[in-house]
Amino acid sequence: MELNLTGKVAVVTGGSKGIGLATARTLHTEGAHVVVASRKSSAELDALAGPSLVHVPTDLTAPDAPAAVVAHAVDVFGGLDILVNNAGGPPPGASLPRFSFLPVSDADWRDMFEFNLFAVVRAIRAAIPVMLERGGGSIVNVSSASARQPGAMNADYAAAKAALTNLTKTLSEEFASQGVRVNTVSPGPVRTPWWTDEGGAADVLAAAFGTDRESVLERAAPEAMAVNTGRLLDPQEIADMIALLASPRSASTTGADFLVDGGFHKAV
Repeated sequence: MELNLTGKVAVVTGGSKGIGLATARTLHTEGAHVVVASRKSSAELDALAGPSLVHVPTDLTAPDAPAAVVAHAVDVFGGLDILVNNAGGPPPGASLPRFSFLPVSDADWRDMFEFNLFAVVRAIRAAIPVMLERGGGSIVNVSSASARQPGAMNADYAAAKAALTNLTKTLSEEFASQGVRVNTVSPGPVRTPWWTDEGGAADVLAAAFGTDRESVLERAAPEAMAVNTGRLLDPQEIADMIALLASPRSASTTGADFLVDGGFHKAV
């Protein structure tokens, strides 16, 4: 399918690895000019860098950082058509999963919302006026299936993502008539560095389950989370949905939340 993204300008946050990297690569392959924002680059991202893909090293929780990234896209590529708010998950220094509500401090809650909600708010606040100048655009916020199906773990993360999903619908109500579409993609468990890095979710769960990390990744985690497909998702599966929503081929899709979760979410 031709996505008609040639010449479009996109910002992808958290684009050095995982879902963000797959999204940046996909948009770039489809002909978009891409600005990737993340704390650090990666070998995989460096391999994509060139005239039509640039990396901005930044801490998106800094109040001025999201607007600076949008301004960089305007300076380098002349505007902005697509914003993918992918950065999220555990804030720096935090480790997920958390197994109980009680030990999570006020500071933990603030850090979680700063990274997963407030940084997105600031990016969107900077992006929408630029998009309006070009007649519209597409914003895709990466939420989580846990925003719809909360459980006993990660209360602060699920609450922040639920707020993001709600914000998406609110923004769509205001700006759809002006040509700015806002949607969410809500992944289930995706095999990203969040899971696979040393000390990541696989190691935390391996210690809790009394098993090894590979068993968690291959069997225990999908089973514990009741993922119907029996496996963690691949980042490219999320990136494909993001690219479709970013595309003019989705011109009448706004205010929607798309689950890509392997059947994790059970409610109607």
